[in-house]
Amino acid sequence: MTNHRNAIIAGAVLLAVAIGAYAWRARGKDDGPAFRFEVAQMSRGPIQAKVTATGTVNPIVTVQVGTQVSGTIQKLGADFNSQVTPGQMVAQIDPRLFQAAVQQAKANLLAAQANVHKARAQLVLDKRTAVRNRDLRAQQLIAQATVDASDTAAEVDQALVEQAIAAEAQARAALDTATANLNYTTIRSPIAGTVITRNIDVGQTVAASFAAPTLFLIGQDLTKMQVDTSIAEADVGRLAPGLSSTFTVDAYPARVFHGVIRQVRSSPQVVQNVVTYNAVIDVDNPDLALKPGMTANLEVIYADRKDVTRVANAALRFRAPVVLARKAPVAAPGKKIVWVLRAGVPQPIEIATGVSDGTDTEVISGPLAAGDQVITEANPTHPVSGVGRVL
Repeated sequence: MTNHRNAIIAGAVLLAVAIGAYAWRARGKDDGPAFRFEVAQMSRGPIQAKVTATGTVNPIVTVQVGTQVSGTIQKLGADFNSQVTPGQMVAQIDPRLFQAAVQQAKANLLAAQANVHKARAQLVLDKRTAVRNRDLRAQQLIAQATVDASDTAAEVDQALVEQAIAAEAQARAALDTATANLNYTTIRSPIAGTVITRNIDVGQTVAASFAAPTLFLIGQDLTKMQVDTSIAEADVGRLAPGLSSTFTVDAYPARVFHGVIRQVRSSPQVVQNVVTYNAVIDVDNPDLALKPGMTANLEVIYADRKDVTRVANAALRFRAPVVLARKAPVAAPGKKIVWVLRAGVPQPIEIATGVSDGTDTEVISGPLAAGDQVITEANPTHPVSGVGRVL
């Protein structure tokens, strides 16, 4: 009786194991892998494609005013923020040594001129002597050697006259140099503008022996400014002269300034193997709110679409799991594949895209419309209500 009972229990256990194995195999065949999808809704609206960068506000024309002579600053004619005009005295170097040099050069010139007169007078005298000696030689009253000596003396005097004339020219050039150096002691503004930087004080000695020191930095017209900005190599192809831009500065965070690209320079700037290009943006500054050296945070709009179909960039970056990817076609050149969730089933759609604002991308062509649910992420999960399944 006991043995019969044990046999019945063992048979029941075996039957339960067999039923469980069959059910597990059936579930593996029928259910397959399942995913919980995260989606984004297609929409219509504007897209503005932008390039962002930082730059520095500068005057359009900036002149460094230096000195060509060395000396001690005697007085100043301009200070920070001073408005100056062309030719206005902005600094004066002590001129006394240079005035003395001019007087010395004038004296040297007078001496050289006197030497010219002396040489010419000697030439006239020796020429007369040579003429008399020729007449006396013709009368056999003097030797030929005396005639030759007088002729040679006249020729030497002619050379001395030319030498004296050259010395006079040198003395005149030295006077011109001394006069120019004296004039350089008065430092004048070359342009009309505003003094941005002053690097000297009264009593300071400036030396121009090796390189002209910068005494003043003058901006020509601070009502017209420019922003010099570095554009990344990947973005420089999107910019062109004439494009509008907006920027803010830290001094006025709530104020938006407007400018226009004047030039995209071809000269590359390489810093730590990173290549950038300088773009120059013109901006009006009628109230002088922008100061030289301010940091500008720029946005340049290079494409503006008013009403287009938009797809989330996350949907373009979505990479389908292997079980989905096997069903996806290969995208044609220049096109992309996105996955759309329709009736709970993911479907691959081929589209052509346009500009992007970093969040959404313009859809140029493809069977997508506003309201479609595009997949941005797929996470494996057990099948539950409302979750798409791959069968």
